[in-house]
Amino acid sequence: MVERLVIDHVGHLGDGVALDDGQNVYVPYTLGGETVEVEPVPGHHPDRRRLLAVERASSERIAPFCPHFSVCGGCAIQHWEMERYRAWKRDIVVETLAQTKLDCEVAPLIDAHGLGRRRITLHARIGTHDVLKVGFAAANSHDIIPVDRCPILAPGLSGALEAAWALAEPLISIGKPLDIQITAADNGLDVDVRGSGPLQAKMIATLSRLAEQHRLARLTRHGELVLMRTPPVVTIGAARVILPPGSFLQATAAGEEALAALVSEHCQRAKHIADLFCGVGPFALRLAQKSRISAFDSDAGAVAALEKAAASTSGLKPVKAEARDLFRRPLMPQELRDFDAVVFDPPRQGAQVQAERLAASKVPVVVAVSCNVATFARDARILVDGGYRIEGVTPVDQFRHTPHVELVARFVR
Repeated sequence: MVERLVIDHVGHLGDGVALDDGQNVYVPYTLGGETVEVEPVPGHHPDRRRLLAVERASSERIAPFCPHFSVCGGCAIQHWEMERYRAWKRDIVVETLAQTKLDCEVAPLIDAHGLGRRRITLHARIGTHDVLKVGFAAANSHDIIPVDRCPILAPGLSGALEAAWALAEPLISIGKPLDIQITAADNGLDVDVRGSGPLQAKMIATLSRLAEQHRLARLTRHGELVLMRTPPVVTIGAARVILPPGSFLQATAAGEEALAALVSEHCQRAKHIADLFCGVGPFALRLAQKSRISAFDSDAGAVAALEKAAASTSGLKPVKAEARDLFRRPLMPQELRDFDAVVFDPPRQGAQVQAERLAASKVPVVVAVSCNVATFARDARILVDGGYRIEGVTPVDQFRHTPHVELVARFVR
C-alpha cells in the first residue's frame, strides 16, 4: 500500500520522521519538509516505511556521492548539505544532554573525518545461485551488499577490498559466514579473518600465498598468525605501537588526534593520570610526554602493546599498564586517590559501575570520552549527582555521514 507523507524532521538515527495520526513514522533517506511516497517494510516494525519517491524535495537535499548509498547500510546521510548535517549532529548531543537534565555548554562540532576511515569490517557470504558476496550489510538487514570500492575509506586502505575478495574466495568453501577486519597500519594492511573455524594446512598455505600476493603486513585468523611480512605499526604521539591482531583503533587518524588533543588540554596540569579503557594507548602515550600514567584495559594484548611501545620510546614519563576488567573490577575510590586526573573512554555500553566509583572518589578532574551520547549522559548524570560539575562537552565527528558522534567532556570537583 503506497502512502504519501510529509517529513517533519530528521531523527537521531538519521531517518526522516513523519507524524501520522500522532505517531512517529520513520523513513530513511528523507529530510524535513519533504513530501514523499512510501510503503510498509515487510517483516519490520510497523512504524518503518520504505522510500519510493520524493515528490517535493527539500532545498537542503544534495546528490549523494556514492553509488551504493541507500542500499549499503554504512552511511545514513549523504543527501543533506553539510552545514545542516553538522548542525543536526551537534543537536543530537544538545538534545540528549537536555533529556538527562545536564546543563552545560556544547562546543561546535569538530570535523574529524580527515583522510577517511582507516579500519573496516567486511562480510563474506554465499548468496543465491552460490554467488560469493563480499561487502557491507544492507540498511536494517542481514543482506550483504557487494562492494568493489568505498569512497569514505582512507588511502591507507587501498587494496583492502581486493584483498578481502581474494581471501574470501577459498575460505567460503568451508561453508561458514566470514567477517574480515582490515586495518590500515603505517606500513601496510593488517587483516584478521573471523568465522572460518580451524584451518587445514592446505588452506593456510593458500591464504599465505594470497597474503604475499596482496602484500599484506599481517594475516591472522581469530588472532592466530597465518602470515606476517612485517609487524603492523601505528604511530601514536612519539611512540610506535605494534598492533595486536584485530585490535581496536579510532575509526580515523584525524578522529584519534582530535580526541587526544582535547583530552591533553583537559589534563594539562595533572602530574599523575589514570587512563581507563586505555586500549593500545591513544591517550596514554601522548599524555606520558608530560605526566606519569597508570593505564588499565581488559584487553591483555593491547596492554602489552602499550607497555612495549612506552618502554621503547625515549622522553616519556613512567607508564604502568595493567590488564583489568573495569566492568567487573572497577577502580575503587581508595585506588583513585593518588590521581590528579582520570580519563575514561569505555565501549558503547558506557561505564556505569566505574562512573559510580569515580563519583564516590575525590579525583579533582575526570575527562570522559564517549562514542555513545546516551550512555555518556547516563554516566555523566552519575558524576554530577556525586558532586562533579560538568564544564563542557565537545562533539567530534569521525563517523561522517552516520548518526554516530564522539564526544569529550571535563568534570571537576
